Amino acid sequence: MSNRESYRPGPAAGAKVQKDGDRWTLVLVRELRHSPDKVWQALTDPASLREWAPFDADHSLASVGPVKLSTVGTPTPQVSETQVTRADPPNLLEYRWGENDLRWQLEALGDGTRLTLWHNIDRNFISMGAAGWHICLDVLDRLLADDPIGRIVAGEAMKFEWPRLNAEYAKQLGL
Repeated sequence: MSNRESYRPGPAAGAKVQKDGDRWTLVLVRELRHSPDKVWQALTDPASLREWAPFDADHSLASVGPVKLSTVGTPTPQVSETQVTRADPPNLLEYRWGENDLRWQLEALGDGTRLTLWHNIDRNFISMGAAGWHICLDVLDRLLADDPIGRIVAGEAMKFEWPRLNAEYAKQLGL
């Protein structure tokens, strides 16, 4: 059995929701065993993003400026002309993906990194987003550990317990 076939996500954890007026933000925290520099590279390098993220980037996200992000695994790929608004390597990355703002904060934690993602998202999609990011971050962790299993997105996530995670996050977050 390959590493990909044996992958099963753990229980829903490390998520909360913030509400500011009509704006909802999903906050996910994950502790990784890898240095902030290594995590930063995976968050910004297009080749690394193709291994774990739910989108492709036409070039590096490591500096402020325009970038195109394209969804993957969807019937019709959506290309977002976006803007990296803040890039402070290896600590903070902010950009817009479609109608959503994403903020990634990296904090050194011993030999590892505490990675925090803020993703403003429609309230109706918070638990789904949490489940999707959970799987993406698992795949990222394996990539960083030199044990890649390849990106898992869209319909393919169903066989990797995405429905279970969606239900767990909905309950955990009171949605």
